Amino acid sequence: MPKPIILCVDDEKVILERLRRELRTEFGKAYSYEFAEDAEEAMELIEELEEENEEIIVIVSDWLMPGKKGDEFLIDVHNRYPNIVKIMLTGQADDEAVERAEKQANLHYCLRKPWSHETLVETIKSGLEKFA
Repeated sequence: MPKPIILCVDDEKVILERLRRELRTEFGKAYSYEFAEDAEEAMELIEELEEENEEIIVIVSDWLMPGKKGDEFLIDVHNRYPNIVKIMLTGQADDEAVERAEKQANLHYCLRKPWSHETLVETIKSGLEKFA
């Protein structure tokens, strides 16, 4: 059976690389990790993985990305895949966007950049408790 997947979405490669290192350091091989640089690429990836019967359980998404903003992306994800735990990671989201994601996407948490490793890990673990 395939491992559950944590998907990270950010238009900055350095952020994706940091997330990759932190997640692998903390969770090792317990999960698979996927990465996308914008909402469109992420949605295509989600659809491909679903066709392959692979399960994304957590999405960590930036807010300010080219094309679709993170709150809009997470709302779209929630409408199609309501059980995925959604976390926004941002240095620039306005309060309205966060509130919209909380109400319309069942946002689990909004992490502010720069984040601490401990806060990221605890946020993901608390989200994963929904799958336990």
